[in-house]
Amino acid sequence: MLVVIDSLKPEQLDRAVADGRAPALAKLIERGVYVRDCVSSFPSVTPVASASITTGLGPDGHRIPSMNWYHAGEGRYVEYGSSFSATRAFGVVRSLFDTVYNMNMAHLTREAKTVFEHLDDAGLRTACTTFLIYRGRTRHELAPDGVYSRLAKAAQFRHAVYGPTELFYADLFASRRTDCRSTLGMPGQRDQHTGCVGAHLVENDLCDFLLLSLPDNDTYSHRHGPYAQVTSIAAADRAIERVMHAAGGVDAFLDEYAVIVLSDHSQTAVEERLNVGAALADWRVLAPNDPQPDEAEIAVSPAARSAMVYVLDRDRRNEALPRIRSDLEQAAGIDLMIWREGKEAAVWSARGELRFAPGGELVDPRGGRWSVEGELDTLLLWVQDGLLDSRAYPDALARLWSALECRRAGDLLLSAKPGFEFVDWGGADHVGGGSHGSLHAGDSLGALIFCGTGPSAADARAQWSLRDVCPAVLDHFGVEPEQAAA
Repeated sequence: MLVVIDSLKPEQLDRAVADGRAPALAKLIERGVYVRDCVSSFPSVTPVASASITTGLGPDGHRIPSMNWYHAGEGRYVEYGSSFSATRAFGVVRSLFDTVYNMNMAHLTREAKTVFEHLDDAGLRTACTTFLIYRGRTRHELAPDGVYSRLAKAAQFRHAVYGPTELFYADLFASRRTDCRSTLGMPGQRDQHTGCVGAHLVENDLCDFLLLSLPDNDTYSHRHGPYAQVTSIAAADRAIERVMHAAGGVDAFLDEYAVIVLSDHSQTAVEERLNVGAALADWRVLAPNDPQPDEAEIAVSPAARSAMVYVLDRDRRNEALPRIRSDLEQAAGIDLMIWREGKEAAVWSARGELRFAPGGELVDPRGGRWSVEGELDTLLLWVQDGLLDSRAYPDALARLWSALECRRAGDLLLSAKPGFEFVDWGGADHVGGGSHGSLHAGDSLGALIFCGTGPSAADARAQWSLRDVCPAVLDHFGVEPEQAAA
């Protein structure tokens, strides 16, 4: 069972366990291996992280670049649901189509398999509760009855999807009848739905692999801040306990099932908002549903504590990018700007600039080799005996390179300073609460627990990443990873 607790912050998990609020997770930690600094993707937002969890790849491999991005082939923004107001700005049906259908069937590359496709092809029974990346080998029609199905059909949600053997997705898709309801995936209801579905699957022995998605911790943290997570972690723990009790209790469950628990990313507190479109007021920025899109010079894609800028006239890129960077250097709240210069990546911060590329004499904790020129302090990097690392920006070079190499990424990537968040296209932010998305450790380091599978110690790797999870699942089942046909 792979349990993804959205935005789970390790120090808040430690508090919940110490206070006795998370007994199921405490048992997993007691009997397993607990990693407190598993590195997320960049941007550290849920669509990108979910794709990395299920494919073992970064954005360059799975091609999901962010929460909001510009689709050059279709000349429009893709919005996966930054907020309800952002969804309305782009059109509710359009945004939901992108999230429910296109993310898996069109945007996620066909050149790599998901964990569900790998295991399905090996003859194993797979299952998933509501999770952004669910692509598998079994065709699922829209749930045939109920008020939510009628609402979905009225909104033209009529298409089948391909998912794991058993798929339960926000009342839209349910591979079999249960008594579980998610109220169309409304926050506060999703963890309960997941616990109900998971218990049904375990009680009736319906799967060999189950991805148990628990997203409500993220919503609670956005609203109340990351240091209020103990309450929402306790709710997630109750859902896990419910699944375990369906097998006869925690000990009986762990005698039969291996478990991996992880965060997709973490969260940090938000105190101020940053409007990147306003900071580029001298440019003609493409608007949602723009009546004159041909007149736009740039597209701007805010995604929580990260953002991207696209130069729409490709012939003007080299001329426009330095001007855009100059305009943004004065904007309060921007920590990092990242772009490509030929075969190198370039990074700006108020501390300096550096350039880097794969290959070279410096080695990062994951074994990647890099050549670096410029101010190491740009990313607060240090070098000792040929080892290159940054505590403030974990796995920085590999994550930035992967983000830039994604063919759908912007020409300029932005990461916000701690305390700042980019306002989305609906005008929403999480000031007074929490958010994520940046390269910073506060957004990027999450929990990872192995129990009954995986390594014998947390230091089996110098640095753990979301990209290690899919290979760990495949290794547990003895399935060799392979690329899908293009």
